[in-house]
Amino acid sequence: MDEETSFDEISGKLTAKNLKKYRAFEKLALGTLPKYQAAMQQMEVRLKILDQDMKSRRHRSPIHHIESRLKTPLSVFEKLERYGKQVTIQNMRDHVMDVAGLRVICSYVQDVYNIFECLQKQDDLTIVAVKDYIAEPKPNGYRCLHIIVKIAVYFIDEKEEIPVEIQLRTIAMNFWASLEHDLKYKAVRDIKGINTVDELRICSRVIEDVEARMQILAHALESE
Repeated sequence: MDEETSFDEISGKLTAKNLKKYRAFEKLALGTLPKYQAAMQQMEVRLKILDQDMKSRRHRSPIHHIESRLKTPLSVFEKLERYGKQVTIQNMRDHVMDVAGLRVICSYVQDVYNIFECLQKQDDLTIVAVKDYIAEPKPNGYRCLHIIVKIAVYFIDEKEEIPVEIQLRTIAMNFWASLEHDLKYKAVRDIKGINTVDELRICSRVIEDVEARMQILAHALESE
């Protein structure tokens, strides 16, 4: 989930005027991004502690694995440009809530909501926004629970509330999203007469049904 941007990619995307503006922003951003990295790492530790606690109480880990991603200065720059905002560090702080991101891959749908419920109970964590694409999938079939939290990070002489985006999804949802990303990245819509958009929607519905059936089995195991 890590992002990297090469010099050629930066030069290819920006005009001469924007490149100069970007370079000025990049210098400032590189001094600020370590704070987002710290917030992301701290949030990942919290999630791992929750996972360990649930495992000790329920004899099963709800989290399969966690992926992390820190946006590059170029990604932040382009997002602020799309938003029509002046490219400043303050606007990055105010308007780009997904500079730091964690993707939490769970075994079952109920695990997703259990973890979310635990996060809501942490009184030093602020839930800024929630988008439940599991309850209401996107038109293309995308399913995931998106959360923006603000976590307090202590530095040498200050404390800052820094936003982190957390995506909670199941293994099956992650598999679907990976396939959708590959097809989108390669700009593939039709493969040998197959409409990939329709097929992805169908796959999403099938996965949802399978997950519901698997959840029944999981509850049966837990009751035992």
